[in-house]
Amino acid sequence: MAELAADQHVRYIVTVEKKKDSFESLVMEHIRLNGAYWGLTTLDLLHKLHAVDAAEVVDWIMSCYHPESGGFGGNVGHDPHVLYTLSAVQVLCLFDRLDVLDIDKVADYVAGLQNEDGSFSGDVWGEVDTRFSYIALCTLSLLHRLHKINMQKAVDFVVSCKNLDGGFGAMPGGESHAGQIFCCVGALAITGSLHHIDRDLLGWWLCERQCKDGGLNGRPEKLADVCYSWWVLSSLIMIDRVHWIDKEKLTKFILNCQDKETGGISDRPDNAVDIYHTYFGVAGLSLMEYPGVKPMDPAYALPLDVVNRIFLRK
Repeated sequence: MAELAADQHVRYIVTVEKKKDSFESLVMEHIRLNGAYWGLTTLDLLHKLHAVDAAEVVDWIMSCYHPESGGFGGNVGHDPHVLYTLSAVQVLCLFDRLDVLDIDKVADYVAGLQNEDGSFSGDVWGEVDTRFSYIALCTLSLLHRLHKINMQKAVDFVVSCKNLDGGFGAMPGGESHAGQIFCCVGALAITGSLHHIDRDLLGWWLCERQCKDGGLNGRPEKLADVCYSWWVLSSLIMIDRVHWIDKEKLTKFILNCQDKETGGISDRPDNAVDIYHTYFGVAGLSLMEYPGVKPMDPAYALPLDVVNRIFLRK
């Protein structure tokens, strides 16, 4: 089996950030804050967060902040959205710099996006999706501000998106999808509500996502994709069914998606690498306790030591 090319991946992540005019930088312009979370979390998982200037990163993160609303945009000058707000909070958690935030202002922004039925909108334009339920709950939990929302209604909405196959969709009646399942299972884990899940039924649906090549897909009849190494595995860990996956075959699939010369991980073997799949590939290896990679918390999508620091600090 191939080995993780950790040094090359670190070099790739640091280099991508510096190449502002590269194709990858340009196509990620509108979600740059998400990209910062993916890249920096990967560096931390590989014990290399010191490869970047923390003060410089924190200053840039805060340049994406909208003090009038309390939310963050995906890049400097972009409109605020709960998706980028979570990434900002997660990156600040990595550097232990939540002190730069007006925490109640940020929490009020997120809480203000809760709707009457318990769901959450992504921003002022009102799109509703179970992704935003997870994002809101995760953000507020990291900020110790879950009391600002109606948590029972939030849980009830997520549960209303459960399907007969045990999975969850983006909305009530929406198709089960591994990404949405992570969001719903994560939301229920954060709120202490995992008892709403049929663990064997959902576990079976999730373990059926493993393809012949060892990789995982997001829905039936789709090709395997490295990113589902995170979405599927994290959900299986939260419901205690991860032993139903062939970890050795999945590890081999992820490692075969590496560019061992220039670094980075692609969605599947021999495709172009990107920050997104590099993060989810390394995160998947972390969940499988790959040597040399820090352990991750499956609900908060952050290194375990970071989560412990946030919740166990006196």
